[in-house]
Amino acid sequence: MELSSGFLNYLDVFLFGALPYLSLTIFLIVTIQRYRQDTFTYSTLSSQFLENRQHFWAMVPFHYGLLTVLAGHIVAFAIPRAILAWNGVPIRLYVLEVSALICGLLTAVGLVMALIRRSKDTRVRGVTTASDWVLFAMLLFQVSTGVLIAVFVGWGSSWFAAAVSPYLWSLVKFQPDWAFIVGLPLLAKLHIVSAFLMIAFFPFTRLVHVLVIPNQYLWRRAQMVRWYGFRGSR
Repeated sequence: MELSSGFLNYLDVFLFGALPYLSLTIFLIVTIQRYRQDTFTYSTLSSQFLENRQHFWAMVPFHYGLLTVLAGHIVAFAIPRAILAWNGVPIRLYVLEVSALICGLLTAVGLVMALIRRSKDTRVRGVTTASDWVLFAMLLFQVSTGVLIAVFVGWGSSWFAAAVSPYLWSLVKFQPDWAFIVGLPLLAKLHIVSAFLMIAFFPFTRLVHVLVIPNQYLWRRAQMVRWYGFRGSR
């Protein structure tokens, strides 16, 4: 029992004390190196031109759901006291929790549809690399644990603001204090560790395109695009 307890303590130190910094180091070094040596790989490498209908119905719910969930995590990290104050009124807590669950399910549905598309369409499957499949597996695990937390653990917005946010701030201050999260459910710990692993794997994937998003698209004037379909030879 004492040996098992000691091992778990060392595991907590590595997963929640060392792994975050290791992941961030890999992220920074490989991202910079890849940009300097393989600049043109900073792209989504989209397969949309191979098949668009299923791509649309997968990517739209996935992106909208994921961006909303990520925004919620960032807000809870940045202003945890405001989140706790908001959750002090039960009806507002219910609205926030249900909204987060809906967005998580939306992300999961889009991701599953994207996986089905890549598995069934031979042309899309042909341009899918091993790192793509690993990325999809990691995303599926991350999204699944998030949804399971919302369903079976509940009140994630509150314990994120009360426990995870202080832990993340301790990492920012280079004073990691994993005592905040050692008492969290296993699902929550797996979700956190998975996030760190995804940060480390990020620069090896097509996700790097988000670092060079053409932001001018957000404020430029609308453009008219005409599509001339292939009509065959005469």
